Amino acid sequence: MAASVATGVSLNHISRESSDIRRLANFYKEIFGFEEIESPNFLEFKVIWLNLSSAFQLHLIERNPSNNLPEGPWSATAPVVDPSHLPRGHHICFTVSNFESFLQSLKEKGIETFQRSLPDGKVNQAFFFDPDGNGLEVACPVPQQ
Repeated sequence: MAASVATGVSLNHISRESSDIRRLANFYKEIFGFEEIESPNFLEFKVIWLNLSSAFQLHLIERNPSNNLPEGPWSATAPVVDPSHLPRGHHICFTVSNFESFLQSLKEKGIETFQRSLPDGKVNQAFFFDPDGNGLEVACPVPQQ
């Protein structure tokens, strides 16, 4: 195996562009427990930086209205609102320890999910979208007996 070019690698942050960064920040804080941290004050656009303890940061960036990029999967030319497409699509996955109660909370908030398990049955998965149409997954290892 060849040595990698980079050393000491770890995930620093994931960024999401949004036309409503406050709405998206509130979603990630309420659903996953992110905390707002100090954010730089860029002159050209607004940002909100969030941190998930011992994991990574999520940087929410105000969308540039003059670019032609879709804001999320829902605003693409062929919108797909069905979370059953997410296992093969772009998504971020979080591990949770309270899978069933987490799913119940999503249901109470009107968030549609698609559930399945890995083929070996060792991990339960649920897929859903954030308010901007970005794909999300939660995974929970199934206790082995």
